[in-house]
Amino acid sequence: MKNIILVAILAICSLIACKEQEKKEPQPLKNEVLVLGTIHSGHLTDSVYNTAYLTKLIKEIKPDFILAEIPPNRIEETWKGFKRDDTISEPRVMRFPEYVDVVFPLSKEMDFEIIPTAGWTRIMADERSAKLRAIRTDSTRVNDWQEYITANRKSDSLYKATGKVNDPHFIHTQEYDDIQDVALQTYNKLFNEELTLGGWENINIAHYWNIEKALEKHRYKGKRFLIIYGAGHKGWFLRELRKRDDITILEMEPFLNTIEKS
Repeated sequence: MKNIILVAILAICSLIACKEQEKKEPQPLKNEVLVLGTIHSGHLTDSVYNTAYLTKLIKEIKPDFILAEIPPNRIEETWKGFKRDDTISEPRVMRFPEYVDVVFPLSKEMDFEIIPTAGWTRIMADERSAKLRAIRTDSTRVNDWQEYITANRKSDSLYKATGKVNDPHFIHTQEYDDIQDVALQTYNKLFNEELTLGGWENINIAHYWNIEKALEKHRYKGKRFLIIYGAGHKGWFLRELRKRDDITILEMEPFLNTIEKS
């Protein structure tokens, strides 16, 4: 009996010792991730969600890394032009004011690293455009094209009905993602396989593969990542990011509220 009691006491002591050791050992530092949905050229004309707003927002977020919608093979040329002329002249990147007027200028005063993660190539983009033109003019694909157009119109109508077009608060909600999916999932269902690498699901997989590489490289470093892409990609990325247990996904709303109060 005494031996049984002794064994029990030793087991309890061992368990307590293990728990104490766990407390002393440093826990892995999860990285923080935010997904910023942009409206591209809309930032040049919108009265609220403009480049000045984006500048204040990124300053408030204070990212360590910005995962950008820039193809890896275009980043060297982008930096070269920026360092030479203090502006962006790379054709693929200069289409995006969030980079031309916000991210690259901020790189001169903030300490973040820009990591290019876009899966696009010029060949992919040209092939997608050519295939969509062919589908649109194919008399045997009238029903498919009409379904695609109808879904786009429905998505646009639902978006306008909210009365929150280009509202940064609304853009960063699940409702916004659901409305975008009305068009995007129809587009994906009809054309993803046919458009091969340029299809909606396929290109998001290509983007996200690069995003995953960056997250894996810096796993458990306690850093803050800001993913900046066109807002339509946001819902797709978040669905994948939520599968990871090594990151904490931060909501954009608190940062939006803070800059609007300042």
